[in-house]
Amino acid sequence: MDRVPYPIGPLDPKVRDLLLALPLFALVCLLVARVRPRVDRLLAARDDASSGTGDRSEAVRVRAERERALTDALLAEARHDAVRIRPRAQEPAAVVTASAREDGQRAHDTAAAEGRARVEAERAAAEIELRISVSELASNLVSRIVGEGPGAPVEQGG
Repeated sequence: MDRVPYPIGPLDPKVRDLLLALPLFALVCLLVARVRPRVDRLLAARDDASSGTGDRSEAVRVRAERERALTDALLAEARHDAVRIRPRAQEPAAVVTASAREDGQRAHDTAAAEGRARVEAERAAAEIELRISVSELASNLVSRIVGEGPGAPVEQGG
């Protein structure tokens, strides 16, 4: 009774090995049956965490897309308002700019005319002053060149 009387193929186990393997197999089955609910709970928690995170991230993505669409709509409306308002704001700005430009040109013309008048007046005063003292300056220059004063007696060579 060394071999199993039933032919099961090329394995052909011995009875003694089967008697040892059967209780060990039962023990392993009991341990697996005892550990399996824990493993199932762990796998379910892991699956819930991963798929729950996916579901939550999908919800956040959908909400973000809604918010982006709303923001885009608000920006488009604001741009449209800016396009409508800009020409109305440019008209008064153009008027103010033209007025400021005219005031500046008037101030420039006035300052330039006053400056020209002052320069002309100073030039005329300087010319009058020079005409008064031109004969005195000329005689001083001649005396320096000749070396005699204007009241010195003139020697006649002869």
